[in-house]
This record gives sequence, C-alpha cells and structure tokens, in this order.
Amino acid sequence: MTGFNKPLTAWHPEQPPQLSSRPPEPAADAPRSTRQQQRVEELCAALIRASAAVRRLRFRGHRLEVDGRDYPLRAPHLQTDVETDDFVSFRGTADGIALRLRHNDARLHAQMRPRTAIARLVFELLEQLRVESLVADDSPGARRNLIHRFRAWSARFHASGQTENHIGLMLYTLSQMAWALLSGEAVSEETEMLIEAPRVELGRHFGAHFGLLRRTRTDQREFAGHARAIAGCIQELIDALNEQMQKNEERAASEAFENSYRQFSLLLEQDGDDEGPGGNRAQGATSDRNGKADSGYRVFSDRYDRELRATQLVRPERLHALRERLDARIRAQGLNVPRLARKLARILSAPRRDGWEFGLEEGRLDARRLPRLVTSPGYRQLFRQERLQPHNDCLVTFLIDNSGSMKAHIESIVMLVDVFCRALEQAGANTEVLGFTTGHWNGGRPLKAWLGRGKPANPGRLNELNHIIYKDADRPWRRARPALAALLKPDLFREGVDGEALLWARGRMLARREARRILIVISDGSPMDSATLHANDEDILDSHLREVVAGIEHRRELELYALGVGLDLSPWYRHNLQLDIGQRLDNATFDEILHLLARGKA
Repeated sequence: MTGFNKPLTAWHPEQPPQLSSRPPEPAADAPRSTRQQQRVEELCAALIRASAAVRRLRFRGHRLEVDGRDYPLRAPHLQTDVETDDFVSFRGTADGIALRLRHNDARLHAQMRPRTAIARLVFELLEQLRVESLVADDSPGARRNLIHRFRAWSARFHASGQTENHIGLMLYTLSQMAWALLSGEAVSEETEMLIEAPRVELGRHFGAHFGLLRRTRTDQREFAGHARAIAGCIQELIDALNEQMQKNEERAASEAFENSYRQFSLLLEQDGDDEGPGGNRAQGATSDRNGKADSGYRVFSDRYDRELRATQLVRPERLHALRERLDARIRAQGLNVPRLARKLARILSAPRRDGWEFGLEEGRLDARRLPRLVTSPGYRQLFRQERLQPHNDCLVTFLIDNSGSMKAHIESIVMLVDVFCRALEQAGANTEVLGFTTGHWNGGRPLKAWLGRGKPANPGRLNELNHIIYKDADRPWRRARPALAALLKPDLFREGVDGEALLWARGRMLARREARRILIVISDGSPMDSATLHANDEDILDSHLREVVAGIEHRRELELYALGVGLDLSPWYRHNLQLDIGQRLDNATFDEILHLLARGKA
C-alpha cells in the first residue's frame, strides 16, 4: 500500500492508537487550574442544557453525565484540556455534544457499534462528524466553534508526531476526509499534502460507502451502515499491517511505539463504560433510595467501632493550650466575621409567615374595612397581605476527614470551621462538627480476628472506626470552643473510611428537627484503610463512597457539599470546591465557599 510509506511500527490489538496530543505538563498552580476547569465545564454544561433541551446534565470529575448516567465522549476531537485549549475550543466541544444529544439515538447507536477497538473508534468519529454537519444554518456561531475545534485538534494531533506511524496517519487521513466531506469545509494546505497519497489508497477500499456519507447524514440508521462498513475496512487494513510487522519481527520499532503509546491518554473506554442515556451506568445513583449502598460492601466486625466526644480524647489542660493557640492564629487572619454572618443569613434564610399587614391598596380584601368604603368612597386602603420575614431554620454539619494526610492542613481547616461555626450561629443556624478516623493504623482488632479465622476471602472492612463529635448541634459555639481545638491533636489522625462516616453524619442530621440540612465534607483524598484494601478488591472503599454519595444526592434529604483540600473531589461529589489554603486564610476563601452554597441552593 504505497500511501502508507512511513516506517512501520507494531501495534497490539488490545491497545488502541491515540488520537489526542501529548498531555501538558502539570501546571505550577494546579488548584487554580482545576477551579478554572470546573468553571469552564459549568459554563459548557449550561450551554449544552440550553441547546439540547436536556435538564439533568453536568460534568462530574471531568466526565459528562446525563440524567445521572455517564455519557462517554469517544470522538477524539471532543477531548479538551483547560491548560492547552482556548475557550472557543470548549465552546466547539459543547456545541458538538449538544448536536449529539439532539440528533443521535443512543440505543440505535449502541446496536450498530462495531466490537473491535479500531472499528469502534472510527465509527464514533464518523457519527460525531455526522451530527456536527447538521448544525442549523441560523447558528453561524456554533458552526464557527465546531470548525475551530476540529482544526485545533487536527493541528495538535499532527504536531504530536502521531502521523509519523502508519496507524496514526491512516486514521488522521480518514478524519480529514470525512470532516471535509460532511462539513463542506476545506482542509489546510499542509494537511492536503500530507494525506494526498493515503487518501487515494483508502478510496480504493471503501470509496462507494464513503461517497454516500453526506447523502445519508440525516438518517442515522442508513448512515451507520456505511460508517460501519468503513470502520470494518480500516480495522482489516490495520490488522493486515500488524500481521506484516509481526512477520518482520520489528522488535525495536515495537518497543518505540509502546513508549510513545504511554505518553498519550486512552481514547477508547472499556466496555463497562459503553452505556449512555438509557444504559446501565451509574447504578449507584438510584440503587439505594435510603442513602445506603447495596454494592455488597461488608463490615467484618463493628464490635470495636466507637462514637467519641473530643473532650474524651484530650486532657483539659491540653485542650486549653490548643485553644489559645487557635485563637491567636484566627486573630492574625484579620477575618470579618460579621460580614460573613450577614452573607450566610442571606443564603440560608427562607421566608416565614409572620402575621398580616393591613391598610394596603392591593392584596386580599379586608372585610373589616368595608364600612369605611361606605362612609368614604375614595378610601382605598381596603386590603391586607401576609407578612413574610426571613427565618433561618437550618443545620450545617461539617464532616472532617481525620486521616493522616490531613495533618499537614489541619490548622487552616480548624480555623475555617471555627470561624464558620461562629458566623453561622450569628446568622441563626445550628452547627455540628464531626470527624472520622480509624482506631489503629493498618487494621485493628477486626484484622486480628480475621487472621485468626484463617483469612476468609473478601472479608470487608477490617479496621475499627472512630467517629468523633467535636461539636454537637445543641451546644453553642462559645461552649464548644475547647472541644473544637482537639482537632489540632495530631495523634487522632490515622486512616479514613469515608462512606460509613457519611452514613453516620446523615443519620445524625435526619434525626434533627431543622427544615434545611447542609452537610459539608472536608477531605484531601479518597478513602484509605490499608488492611481493608489489602484483603479485598482495591476499590471497595472508593466504590462504597460513590454509592453512598449517589444515594444521598438522589434522596435530597439534605444538601451535600465537599471541600477538597488541594484535591478535586468532583469524581465523588456533585457540589464541590477545591480549596487552596496555606498558612493564611482570607475573606476570598470564605466567599468561594459561600458561592458554592448559593450555587447548590439554586
């Protein structure tokens, strides 16, 4: 095949070629970059919801969700990164997703998709280009965004060196041919020269099907038949080339390709992620309507689990010293607590009936004033209206991860929580501060019991839990001040089982009388208990946390937020914020959290 005269490099069928450019180096200011990524994703999600008329759509952990289920984006030019792509590229991706939601039947698409990796990739690409070609004539801005995004991706893909191997060049050629045909736009002069020979070669293999793509683009089923044939042809060509290379035993070339392969993110997702709307993904969002998980998560023994008050764990003299140290740090921050309290009152307050206002010129007719109308025909103050006053009937619970890695950030976190408790109390809300950790490192008495029973498989959690109450909801902040300082005692911090801690906090909140309940989780990572992870599937704690969160968010008995300390918690929590807190807090940090609460309330 003369069109593919680049040096041949081996490719394994289980490793799909990468059509994304080299990922950028980690940014120096990673938290700020992540926050920017989240803001861009929120804007794009709003655009997609409006354009596609889909209400329940969001990005979570940089993955798209529609109606609570993963909606994979497999077309290579839909992959964007805030570090390397401009905002127009994000707009183009958003417009492409909206068109996909409007013009693609997900069930039909799943039925028609090929099974082999390369054929699936080609099929996904062609279908995405089909829906993008259906952009309305009265949407010139969207058309420009789509063109910009595809050209930007094409330039980066070529610059990454992927067109220097035969597979990359073949797929790149096909993508440019299909885009030009379906969009009616011309490729660049450089691209034209690059793909000239491969285009002729490919045309000999599937020219008949390719020529019908534009004519059938308004009929998904008919288009899919031609796209599937083209995808199968590409798969056969690549299989033939791989067989040829295996005969040549080009070991060095194979190793070179393996090294370059690892430099690029995987494009094709596993079959477990195949389902879009109407599929079987994200079962945890609805599997447990009571907030608990039904994944088979087990506890080997809860005999040694404890619920403790912080004052039981630290001597009074030590608590007094820690509180003085905390007060000195808070004074040095120069925070405006009354201002914070006023803002919280506006966010948390709800109107409550507080009697009637009389003598008004509009509203409900006040029968008691009708005699005045007889004696004074010009009298107009005949009406009354209900008087509504802002009222705060709210409970805010802070659930703090007491795992060992949190010790590095705990002073700033304690200051943050202490100031919030004080301001929330001034705003009329009740507050609770809880923590969770384990009784031991690397397993405790449950681990010993498991070893004594001969180490049965998949035992479940093998550590004992310590759930700590630093401040309960009925205790005013002033009386709870010493106990809050117990968070500064470093030897309380061990490992963390987040899912069970969430269920514990939820249970405490639901037993309360407040009309509005807000749970704020503060953590710096995923769940970790080394003994449990060693004896079970490595994702047992992570999966349990995801399912618990999904159940809580589905029930809407309370509002759930997460503050990530130097970490993006969006893979677990819908409403989340990454905190960039060092040794000093400022009012801007609190304003970011207020914005999160206001956004979640809306």
